[in-house]
Amino acid sequence: MQNLTVLLANKTTLNPEQITNILTLLDKGDTIPFIARYRKELTGGADDEQLRVFHDVYLSAKRLLERKEEILHILKEREQLDAKLQSQIDGAQTMTALEDIYRPYKEKKNTRASTAIRQGLEPLANILQSAKLSQEAFAKEASRFVRGEVTDVAHAIKGAQDIIAERYADRPKEREILREMIQRHGMIEVKGTKKFVENGSFKNYKSHAERVAYIPSHRYLAIKRGEKEKELSVKLTIDTERYLETLKRYKLKEWMGSSKTLLFEAYKDGFKRLLYPSIEREMFALLKEKADHDAISVFGKNMTQLFMTPPIVGKVLLGADPAFRTGCKLAVIDANGTYLDHAVIYPVPPRNEYEASRDVVAKLVKKYHIQGVAIGNGTASNETQAFFAKLNSDGLTLPYTVVSEAGASVYSASSIASQEYPDLDVTIRGAISIAGRLRDPMDTLVKIDPKSLGIGQYQHDVDQKLLERKLHEGVESLVNAVGVDVNSASASLLSYVAGIGPKVAENIVKHRESAGAFESKKSLLNVKGLGAKAYEQAAGFIRIRDGKSIFDNTGIHPESYAVAQALAHYDDLSDTQRIAKELNVGEPTLKDIIKELAKPGFDPREELPTIPFKQGLTEIEHLKEGSIVSGVVRNIADFGAFIDIGLKNDGMIHISEMSEKRIKHPLEVLSVNQCLARIEVISIDVEKGKVGLSLKGV
Repeated sequence: MQNLTVLLANKTTLNPEQITNILTLLDKGDTIPFIARYRKELTGGADDEQLRVFHDVYLSAKRLLERKEEILHILKEREQLDAKLQSQIDGAQTMTALEDIYRPYKEKKNTRASTAIRQGLEPLANILQSAKLSQEAFAKEASRFVRGEVTDVAHAIKGAQDIIAERYADRPKEREILREMIQRHGMIEVKGTKKFVENGSFKNYKSHAERVAYIPSHRYLAIKRGEKEKELSVKLTIDTERYLETLKRYKLKEWMGSSKTLLFEAYKDGFKRLLYPSIEREMFALLKEKADHDAISVFGKNMTQLFMTPPIVGKVLLGADPAFRTGCKLAVIDANGTYLDHAVIYPVPPRNEYEASRDVVAKLVKKYHIQGVAIGNGTASNETQAFFAKLNSDGLTLPYTVVSEAGASVYSASSIASQEYPDLDVTIRGAISIAGRLRDPMDTLVKIDPKSLGIGQYQHDVDQKLLERKLHEGVESLVNAVGVDVNSASASLLSYVAGIGPKVAENIVKHRESAGAFESKKSLLNVKGLGAKAYEQAAGFIRIRDGKSIFDNTGIHPESYAVAQALAHYDDLSDTQRIAKELNVGEPTLKDIIKELAKPGFDPREELPTIPFKQGLTEIEHLKEGSIVSGVVRNIADFGAFIDIGLKNDGMIHISEMSEKRIKHPLEVLSVNQCLARIEVISIDVEKGKVGLSLKGV
């Protein structure tokens, strides 16, 4: 049988030596971020994304080999294994192919065929499958099997047909042919049920048909949601008559006797009752798996862009959680994100207390020197923006911006929020979260359940474990790229650092609160539960901003500090190959050290444009087709992007309106939180509050 390294070499672009090195590192307990960043010489420079793909392939290949061993053991015990079958099993490259090979040998206890076999009808099935006899001669042959539970000739013939039907449905070749036929020519047919709502969410799918090969993932997820809500029924169809005619042509020969009619009935039954339903279920599962993968991939890209939004550095901020009846909740946080104060104002209907609300805000601004406001984009957001715009026109210079408040209420009622702010009302916690999204999006948003982040498409419908895993991997990668200030980061963010889990992260924060700020990376070893292995994995991704050593504010791993110090003796660092040899260090590692020394404390988010503040307001009544507006990208899906242009509802740019040239996905031209200076309004529906936008020609 193939060994794991050979199988992985066939399934990846890595060579056997790199594969062996990576597997050795993983077995030692090294994390993927650590391997990607600090063991480049052993991996050929594979980044964390490539290593994650490799790890998935590795786990899949391992499961495949384990299943092969299991199947071979079963077949050997039953004495069913011969050289041909062994070769087929060894050659199987996928779990589907392997299970197809094994399927005919599985014990089946409660099928019609297994019952017929138990009744002794397998020899009769063999006679029918040869189809040499006429129907009359075959019926006479069948009469010899009428005994015990087999009550008559018809019973015997039906039992033989059941055995042949199952044999046919279990053949790997037949399963593969039907799979390919559905994938290439199958149709998804959707119809409205008795519960279908005419002008509801699924109005476009009342009577819908589409090729399996071409259906986009977001549409399939929409259809599956409609099916789950019992408004839609869904089935896969092929040209069954054409399939059966082809089957008849290949299976029935001229020289066969008239019993071939009975044989074809068995094949037909096997197709309709066993084979097609089985492959249909399999295809539905594959379509859902692909749709989940695509949707989670979009989520991951949106999340990366959202979390990489540059923090607002060095400013005291006010978070505003708008509402009508219950008032707008305000929370003040300082430049480090520490909560300072809160208030509630009622500047919008039904109370419209402008003067009283203005005085509250003015007092907070004077007391804490607030320099910016983050307003949540939910209910009453537009009216609250109007209030702050009026403050600016009345002489209180207070720039504001709108941030997504998706998940703020989920966070405010969570155990994390309860631990962070045990004495505050949930509504105030929500306002703190809104302010935090402006101060440091990454640190704030990691505390929220991924499906509640309001990004991506149909995130509530996809595999939630995969979604959470994507969030974890994505944040881990960003931490790898950005680094984490151990003296200010929350326990939630620290838990994503390689080698540090939730418990150790909490211990780091407790140690920081009791013993004061960490002065060096090495002092992390004083934290309860943080041992040598965890320190090795985490140290490179930790930052000490004002520590004893400049190296502690870089991505240089402590194991390489001696090399970094030795570089001070070199006037010219251009010949990295020679220097690496002299210092006995890998050249990729040396280049990383030199890069880090050039910009200690560098945060790659600093190179990206920050979210702009504003002082004015857009009203939908002021817009007309052809108007040019500006906006911020809030979310991206397969079919388009949602843009905050200052209205109650986000406008939408369809993918067809994003570029003069054809693009495959909106992510090719847009990113979450990207600021768009010029967008054309191409359609307005005042009643529904919908605005269509375009980037073409602006």
